[in-house]
Formats: sequence, structure tokens, C-alpha cells
Amino acid sequence: MASSFQTLPGFRDFYPEECAVRNHLFRLWRQAAAEFGFSEWDAPVLEPLELFTEKSGEEIRRQLFEFVDKGGRAVALRPEMTPSLARMVGAKAASLRRPIKWFSIGENYRYERMQKGRGRSFYQFNADILGEAGRAADAEIIALTARALELAGLKSQDVVVRLSDRTLWFEFLSSKVAPEAVGEVLAIIDKIEREPQEKILEKLSAHCADATALLADIRAFLQINSLEALEAFLNTLADKKESLSARLNDWRALLGRLNAMGYGDWVAVDFGIVRGLAYYTGFVFEVFERSGEGRALAGGGRYDNLVAKLGGADLPACGFGMGDITLRLSLEERGLLPQFLNAPDFYAVTSGDGATQEAALADASQLRRANLRVEYALKGAAFGKQLKAASQSGAPFALLYGESEIAQNAVRVKDLTTGKESLLPRDENLTAHLVAVRRVGLPKDPCHGHEH
Repeated sequence: MASSFQTLPGFRDFYPEECAVRNHLFRLWRQAAAEFGFSEWDAPVLEPLELFTEKSGEEIRRQLFEFVDKGGRAVALRPEMTPSLARMVGAKAASLRRPIKWFSIGENYRYERMQKGRGRSFYQFNADILGEAGRAADAEIIALTARALELAGLKSQDVVVRLSDRTLWFEFLSSKVAPEAVGEVLAIIDKIEREPQEKILEKLSAHCADATALLADIRAFLQINSLEALEAFLNTLADKKESLSARLNDWRALLGRLNAMGYGDWVAVDFGIVRGLAYYTGFVFEVFERSGEGRALAGGGRYDNLVAKLGGADLPACGFGMGDITLRLSLEERGLLPQFLNAPDFYAVTSGDGATQEAALADASQLRRANLRVEYALKGAAFGKQLKAASQSGAPFALLYGESEIAQNAVRVKDLTTGKESLLPRDENLTAHLVAVRRVGLPKDPCHGHEH
């Protein structure tokens, strides 16, 4: 009888097959982080509500799973890891070696409208560098993002890192709207590709007298798609030549470093990326499929003021996040997810008497200590039924224990694909022999025993 209880909307069950895929992504993320020298950290899934509203404003509450706990505290399930990171680093900033290079793989929760590639519960790979203000940190974060995707099988022909700069946006907009309104205008620009022009104009009109002219200037800035085009455009802004010249050098340094690291062809200049969250301060980026389909696979940027804003030290910082749902969809569509067989390496089959069972259990324990997976029937069954179960388990080999084998202090190894068999002595070399069998198969001319 089926259960009357169902998974909550936006949450997922992970049956073994699904768990195998999820863990595959986790392995790739951990490998990428290890290659770049990042250390793993974690934090509670439940945090004080104020930690998130202080960072993102009261409007974030619409997306939170929030409640008052039994101690009367206002709390929320974390929607992202960055506030927890800032809290933890801020608490021990004086004793942490710089630069701080940390990564996490955590489950996050957002109460929002569900759509393809977005759920209310999702896992995210986050990596951050704190305590380093130079462009080397930005390059490291972007390169790590690309490397994680590369390990999953994606190439620069498949995805693009769309790189932008909130510093230049602030410089560009500060002469067109009030300085305190720049952040709100950037939030409008963040949706310029997704909302009709009339709505964009309506929103801009709240911040300037001529919304049409402002939108035209914004669209001109959005047309910049190369370092050369950026330089030409900045030369037209003579009143800010000194500060813009320094920023142009930052661009050259960042792109030059990414080229040297072999990821230059992954990156495109694209000022349409502004990252709507107010705490971003410099270079920002998002990764999209070049086909233009689907949601962003990853995104991040520099957030130099956040740790101090949450009560910690004044630390420069940059980082990124990559979700499991959108990445899995992209890999599935390209056939890049391997087939996961949840199968043992060996399946032990016994004739059912005490001696054969004891031998099988002893050998299974030794093989498990050698990191091999061994299964057997947990309750008595006929030899033929056990052999059928061995084939159904997906194991490539069966270990056969009968009276004849026990009399010879041996085990018969059967290749369940070819039917080939080999008798091996149960001596101190048995584990080593079976490790080799699992790796390369049964020997053509066994040194021990005989073939049947």
C-alpha cells in the first residue's frame, strides 16, 4: 500500500540512483576545490533571521522559510551560505591565515515559485577568497568555476562566463542618477533582459527626469563586448579619465591572468550581468550555456564590504555559487552523466552449511577491509537461487563456496559475464589475487587451481 505522505513542493527525495548522481557532482566539486587549494567548511542550516535581513534587506523574507522557535528566537533556514561564511570568518578573522580560501557544499532553502532548474531546496557549491583585494583572487575564483564545469565534461564551446563590473556601472551611473539610487538602478538593469521596455522605463522614471534618455545610455553601455570596445567607450568619459584608466588596467590584469591560466576562451565581456544583490562591489560574473537556453549554471563576484557589514573585520572578498539542479539538467541534456551501477564487486554464494558460510564471511571481511564491496544472502537459500541473486545484483564476479572448495581450502571465482571460472587457494595472498581479478579480470592461465 502506497504511503499517503508526499514530498513537500519543491523538495526532492534521493533514492539510491539519485543519490549516486548527487554524490558524483559533489566529488567533482571537491576535486576542483582541492586542485585550487581550498579548505572545506560548513555551518548550521538554521540561522538567526537577522543574519539574512541584515545582508539582503527585509525583502528577502519573502523567499525565506522563517519562523519563531520554541525559545522565542526569529530564525530561518539558510537561503545561501555567504552570510554564514561572513559570520564565521568575522568571528575568527584575527587568527585566520590570509588569504582565506574556503569552499562548502551545502543544502539551501528558498520559498519561491518553482520552475525548471529551480526548487525550494537545492545543493550549492560555494568557494570564496577573503583577505585578498587584488585581481589574482578574482581570476582564481573564475578559473575554479570553469574548472568545476570542465571536470563535469563541459567545454568553453558549451558555456560562457559572462563577466561584468559593478565598479564601472557605479562610475557610469553616478553622473546620471543620485548616488544613493545607483544600487536600485542596477537592480532594474539586472532584469532588463526579462522585463518589457515599458516596465523598465516606468521603474527608471522614479530615479531620473528623462527615463528614455537614461535607458538609451544604459543600452549603449550594454553593447560593450570586448576590452577594446570598453577602452573606446571609457575614452569618451573624459571627466573621469584617471579613475577609469586605473579600472581598465584591472580589466587587463584579470583577463591576462585568465588567459595565462588557459581559461581566456571561457570568458566574454558582458555588462548585462550586474548581479542584483546590493552587496556586490566589483567584478561580477554568471555562467550560461552558449545555446542561450536554461538558467545560469553559476554566478559570483566581489563583495568587499559584507564581512564588516555583518559585524566582522573589514575584509575584501570574492566568491561564487554553483547549484546542483541546473548543472545536472545541463549534463543530462548533453549525455555527460555517467551510468551509476550500485553493484557489489563480488557476491558470495555458499552451499548453506556452517563451514562454507564461515569461510565466505571470513573472506568477505578481508575483502571489505581492502575497500572492495562484497554482498551475500542474509538468509538461507538454495545454491542456484543465490547464484541467480548474484547475477541480478550486477556483481561482475561470484565467489563460490561448496564442500569441494572447502575441502581444498579454496574458493571458486566465477565471471558472471563470461561464465569463466578459476579456483584460488584461501591463503594469505587471496585478497591480493581478488583485488587483481576485480581490476583486470580472471587470468588467462591461472597460476593457482584450474579452469572449468
